[in-house]
Amino acid sequence: MTTMTTPETLAPATGTDTVLKADGVTMRFGGLTAVRGVDLTVGAGEIVGLIGPNGAGKTTFFNCLTGLYVPTEGTVSYRGTRLSRKPHLVTQAGVARTFQNIRLFANMTVLENVLVGRHTRTKEGLWSALLRGPGFKKAERGSEQRAMELLEFTGLAHKRDHLARNLPYGEQRKLEIARALASEPGLLLLDEPTAGMNPQETRATQDLVLAIRAQGIAVLVIEHDMRFIFNMCDRVAVLVQGQKLVEGTAEVVQADERVIAAYLGTPVEDVAAPDRATDPAAAPDPDGPDAPDTAAEPDAADGSAPADRPAQGQTGDTP
Repeated sequence: MTTMTTPETLAPATGTDTVLKADGVTMRFGGLTAVRGVDLTVGAGEIVGLIGPNGAGKTTFFNCLTGLYVPTEGTVSYRGTRLSRKPHLVTQAGVARTFQNIRLFANMTVLENVLVGRHTRTKEGLWSALLRGPGFKKAERGSEQRAMELLEFTGLAHKRDHLARNLPYGEQRKLEIARALASEPGLLLLDEPTAGMNPQETRATQDLVLAIRAQGIAVLVIEHDMRFIFNMCDRVAVLVQGQKLVEGTAEVVQADERVIAAYLGTPVEDVAAPDRATDPAAAPDPDGPDAPDTAAEPDAADGSAPADRPAQGQTGDTP
């Protein structure tokens, strides 16, 4: 994989800079609270992992960060400025993302897909595009050059003219990342980038994310592959039932008993109980004095119920 040329807008910032700050983000859908009071920061050039069981609210939280959802409560800031509620303005501000389900333009070429990602960095308008004047042609050449740099960076340059739908699954994931990088972000959000990949593709994706960080781009990544997360991330935050359970280094998170319980379940206490069924001596003597008096039970055939029992419906549930 070749080295990507770093544009001026992607110059690495100092380690004290905060790229993303989510403060008390809450997202409710009617009576359901999907995300509750989540605080999270991402520093410049930092890789932060976001993990949690299925349904923990991770993708919903991403949607709140990128303007697809408007948080019920809380704020999201990028480099100290509160982000817009409109997704295209969030991208223009410097936040790009990929999706859990691949969202490429299947009938467009690899190069064309990346060029789509350049639209927020192209100043030419509608009339310029229609007239195709010198300014538009210059901008078009610049966008194509940058798109080819990104394809070279992700290892897809040799497939620039292939349709996106014809790429193998792992390369489609790479193409999504290349398209996101085309908007020149300072923060890249990756939603399960290794889902469905084999070990070789996963390692290649890890190398790609590390190379992106080397360009000064901060990364926030959702992933279920714990090896991928713990080998690569500077910090890891754990979401459970919409709330941040713990945040820290890989070592801290892996050793936290609450994280273990959330993923593996709390061990059930082993309370020894006498196994009367396997002890013939413990079984009641049907002819003994303590045997139940079956004659005292009402005849099931007459449809009557004991007076001290509530009536039941057809499903057996007590109304």
